[in-house]
Amino acid sequence: MTGRPSHLTATATAYDAVAALYAELSQNALDDQPLDRAALEVFAEVVRTTGGGPVAELGCGPGYVTAYLRKLGLDASGLDLSPAMIEIARATYPELRFEVGSMDALDLADGGLRGIVSWYSVIHVPPGELPAYLEEFGRVLAPGGHLLLGFFESEGGPVTPFDHKVTTAYRWPIDELATLTRAAGFAEVGRVLREPHEGERFRQGRLLMRRQ
Repeated sequence: MTGRPSHLTATATAYDAVAALYAELSQNALDDQPLDRAALEVFAEVVRTTGGGPVAELGCGPGYVTAYLRKLGLDASGLDLSPAMIEIARATYPELRFEVGSMDALDLADGGLRGIVSWYSVIHVPPGELPAYLEEFGRVLAPGGHLLLGFFESEGGPVTPFDHKVTTAYRWPIDELATLTRAAGFAEVGRVLREPHEGERFRQGRLLMRRQ
């Protein structure tokens, strides 16, 4: 696409190249992660108890989190930069809706969603560009809608780039990420930090935010 920022092209190309392997390795990623499932379950509950409505997983990859959200009773769809990932998601979960697209320019009406999950997708956004992504999330969320961010936490340090297995990613201090999200018009509902499990390198963070 003409004019697409270089980091978007690099991210899409990198995930296309590993899509099949990534899907295979991640298909049971939630099975032994009770805190991760709990964060998604809380998100689902607050969406349902505030009136329900459509939710989107932005940066859905092969779709396993989108499928889990549907299992929790939500009207969930997925979006991803990588056409190869979307092809796998559609084949694996044909009953769900998946589209190719970018989180920074959503083809959605203002206030059209009741919830957004960004599960390790904003990690690839250059830090200086993240406020614009959060503004776009706020645009498509209805007032009172909820946003759940999953990310690698910087464990007391600054925003830190690291050698993610697919493409460059960033670890965020949870307080700084919460501050940026509040500046985009959100209020914090809650947060979770968990220590890395076997095979993981970094502490994991979750922020649940509500659109004001």
